[in-house]
Amino acid sequence: MFRRRTRGAALVAAATAVLAAAAPVDAAAAPRTVVLATGLDRPVEVVTDRWGVPHVYAASAADAYLAQGFAVAADRLFQLDLGRRRGLGTLAEVLGPAHAERDRAARLFLYRGDMAREWAAYGPEAKTAATRFAAGINAYIDWVERNPAALPPEFGLLGHRPARWSAEDVVRIRTHALTQNLSSEVTRARVACAAGVRADRVRLRLQPEHDLAVPDGFDPCSLPADVLATYELATGSVAFTGTGVTALPAAPASAEGSNNWAIGPGRTTTGRPILANDPHRTLGSPSTRYLTHLSAPGLDVIGAGDPAAPGIAAGHNGTAAFGLTVFPVDQEDLYVYQLDPADPTRYRYGDGWERMRTTTERIAVRGEAPRDVELSFTRHGPVIRVDAVEGVAYAVRTAWLEPGTAGYLGSLRLLRAGGYAEFVEQARAWGAPAENLVYADTSGDIGMVSVGLAPKRVGYDGLLPVPGDGRYEWNGFVDGAALPQTANPPRGFVASANQYNLPEGYPVEGLSYEWNNPSRYERIVEVLGGKRKSSVADSVALQSDRLSIPARRLTAVLAGLTGTDPDATAALDLLRGWDAVMTEDTAAGALFETWVSRYLGPAFVRTVAPAALPHVLQPDNAVLVSAVEDPVPWFGSTAVRDQLVLATLAAAHRDLAATLGPDRAAWRWGSLQTTTFTHPLSAVRGDTEWNVGSFPRGGAWYTVDASVYHPVTRQQLLGASFRMVLDVGGWDRSRVVNTPGQSGDPRSPHYRDLADRWQAGETVPLLYSRGAVLRNAERVTVLLPGRR
Repeated sequence: MFRRRTRGAALVAAATAVLAAAAPVDAAAAPRTVVLATGLDRPVEVVTDRWGVPHVYAASAADAYLAQGFAVAADRLFQLDLGRRRGLGTLAEVLGPAHAERDRAARLFLYRGDMAREWAAYGPEAKTAATRFAAGINAYIDWVERNPAALPPEFGLLGHRPARWSAEDVVRIRTHALTQNLSSEVTRARVACAAGVRADRVRLRLQPEHDLAVPDGFDPCSLPADVLATYELATGSVAFTGTGVTALPAAPASAEGSNNWAIGPGRTTTGRPILANDPHRTLGSPSTRYLTHLSAPGLDVIGAGDPAAPGIAAGHNGTAAFGLTVFPVDQEDLYVYQLDPADPTRYRYGDGWERMRTTTERIAVRGEAPRDVELSFTRHGPVIRVDAVEGVAYAVRTAWLEPGTAGYLGSLRLLRAGGYAEFVEQARAWGAPAENLVYADTSGDIGMVSVGLAPKRVGYDGLLPVPGDGRYEWNGFVDGAALPQTANPPRGFVASANQYNLPEGYPVEGLSYEWNNPSRYERIVEVLGGKRKSSVADSVALQSDRLSIPARRLTAVLAGLTGTDPDATAALDLLRGWDAVMTEDTAAGALFETWVSRYLGPAFVRTVAPAALPHVLQPDNAVLVSAVEDPVPWFGSTAVRDQLVLATLAAAHRDLAATLGPDRAAWRWGSLQTTTFTHPLSAVRGDTEWNVGSFPRGGAWYTVDASVYHPVTRQQLLGASFRMVLDVGGWDRSRVVNTPGQSGDPRSPHYRDLADRWQAGETVPLLYSRGAVLRNAERVTVLLPGRR
């Protein structure tokens, strides 16, 4: 990839010495290159293995972070540049005036607080790590300027060049991590307006059970249709069309999640702990995760992290292993303000009026003069909409604009953890997104700690928008030490899958009432609890487990039903005896998912909360399954339930016959559900050459191998962005797979080389020891201190 470029005999000699000392005979065949990197203190060796994972060997942690930035940029430069521009609000500078409003929205949600507090929140090395990481990205951009053929083709297609980074770019951007529950607040208000506040229980079950009430002073019918338009511009991903950039359709926020577990040594075949993690994110090309190994004195970590941040968020350090799943703390509120009729820059607060803070910023626009835009803020946060006619404004308060809440950067504190107590102590400072951190170490300890900046609400639950007049405030944040944790439980394993996991009697008080469906967690516990001893291979298989607990429960109800409609009878025959496993080739699974997502779910809403139907196209699956199992509280009688079930089954059967043909033996779930890792510029190119797929896909919304799909197109929207199973202490036996490959450059052999393995539930080694890495070296790059 790199061409040799040195400056004089001294540099050549230095490079030769480094390579001679670092490269044993095993790696002799790997191509070696030397690159000058501005900002390095001493030479660094980057060994890229045959699966595209860079292993960085440096004389200091600071140099390791610089080399990490260089390596990520070499693989993901367009992804990095697009993410930075989206987050900082500089898209219009290179893409033109259609994106100025998105830029303004993004700037509203930048971190604008005290930078000293911000850096301190991530630990003593955070500023150095971010500074060196940014310098590494810039060093690669320098190299590309000297070697323009290496510039990723996306830049040529769009006609611009990558911008250089600063350390502040790493932390000021807040809108790329998972957020909770602003959109749900607004949808709940719309349901309350249309059908009453109790109807929202069909859309989303609250846990623990909670009596929902409309906050005093808020009218659920008052929200304008576009109240979240600016927020969605700021937080949404971007996808390109032939004419510009639009918001990328995303999976529902309630579907975002992950799986993780740790198995104690007493329940493994090796007597060593096992830790597994597979975060679920929107799927595209390249992945939202990047695998890196950083080795320096006092630091030796390997795993996956956000491509735009130093360090790793899930992996191990040779002693302790860790992974994450979303802990769905409610970190957001929508505030509604009455404006002063005489001065709309002031809003009612308490007994008086308080003035908004306003700043003007200039947005560079390609092909036009710069635009000056006004950004306004209340005491609670950025103003996302002003309705001058009604005299109302709306602002967002979010924990992720507080110091220390840049997405996943709290993991920097975890990289040197040497035991569970130290891990918990460091994890308590984690800000955002809120996570369940699973843990295992070489001493045999396992555990889990829930972390994240959780608001303490006064007098309200955070489930609906509230007036911003001072009656509904946050009283600081929950002490991190008070959040749940567990260590070495008697059952011998810990697990989480975004389910309700607060201990009985835990004081919720607005922490969260919105949790993911428990089916993935229940299946994980079922499988782990059913094995006396588990192996690494067993955990790899469990990550691809496709048994659907909702399918098992609903088909059990069908066992006693009979119908007169021949399509209903045929559907019942197909589903009886089915094992509820959502493989690609299952005919029963194709019928089941079509039935539930297209017919049963909407019919259930239409029957029990018809006025809510425009706002609740799909009910909460847990509510739906419970209602079918126990019909009287919902339907009034078993007969009404039976009639609805049979009618929707018949309709689903007719749908599949029309879609896949009358021969049920030829029906396949994978003929309907597919996965494509779509490159964002495919539409601009007008072809699919840079896409990876499409693949026939198994799994479903609530299987461990999660596949959240669009109910109309059946295109997979969300799934495991990467999978990792760590053999704790036998590190070279660990397994991993990224999607669809490590590189984001369509010309790279590592752009799509892992996609087939991911699709098949297969993995590759996550090598850690230097000997194993060098035996599998694909290339070696030596970075030498240099100047631009």
